Amino acid sequence: MSVHVGKIGGVPEETARVARAAFPKGSPAIRIRDELGELFSEADFVGLHPSRGKPAWSPARLALVSVMQFAEGLSDRQAADAVRGRLDWKYLLGPEPADPGFDHSVLTEFRDRLIAGDAGIKLLDRVLEAATKHSLLKAGGRARTDSTIVLSAARQINGLVRLGETLRAALNSVAAREPEWLTGWVPPEWFDRYAIRFEDTRPPKGKTKKMELIEQIGADGLKLLTALHAPGAPDSPRRLDRVQSLRQTWIQQYVVGNGLVRRRDLEDRPPGAERRSRPMTPTRGAA
Repeated sequence: MSVHVGKIGGVPEETARVARAAFPKGSPAIRIRDELGELFSEADFVGLHPSRGKPAWSPARLALVSVMQFAEGLSDRQAADAVRGRLDWKYLLGPEPADPGFDHSVLTEFRDRLIAGDAGIKLLDRVLEAATKHSLLKAGGRARTDSTIVLSAARQINGLVRLGETLRAALNSVAAREPEWLTGWVPPEWFDRYAIRFEDTRPPKGKTKKMELIEQIGADGLKLLTALHAPGAPDSPRRLDRVQSLRQTWIQQYVVGNGLVRRRDLEDRPPGAERRSRPMTPTRGAA
């Protein structure tokens, strides 16, 4: 399938200069721009403009961000950070080197708009097919580069980050209130698992590995909630806002069966507007 070559704006001279200096041997993002050119025109994305973020960040550019996000296995926040701070991504997307990018929530809105409109899905499929054809994305069959897989991967990564940070926030809050009680029973491996913000780490590769971690986080969160309500547990931590947030999120996101904690199926979770989409920001540090 041929790819329509339109205009999303040329690469500014300064962006090209500093990107080439920083990546003299190139990078996947630079290769995509050099080999595929400008893949979309604004007319291709009529009706898909975001309601938030800088107007310059058009749906055409957000489609390319989504491709790179999938290729590198990034959360929305990590992808937005790459747009803001990585010169090779700026070369691909075409802003000035100092352009501050956009809020990560714009990517969630963009995916919702893509899903709601069949035309947007077809356009994303086109760039994925072209990138795979030129060996710019790992080949792995049709399903590997289908737009539905790209959108599902982003949803899974963001869910993992959100759930991990919700538990991490609760642990840090309990640790600040009852440190001796928490350290008296908490499994040693938790100090490694929840020491670093999930947004500062790369998730495991592969859908199965990600799901295993999501369910491990679910089991850990349930263990914390059970301990907080056990006889002899201090009363005050269970009333903390972050603990209440953990409890509500776990009810919405997990189910227990046969002694195992598993993630609810997508259709069994509350609609997006009813979910807690962002944990209360925890302080850095281990539980």
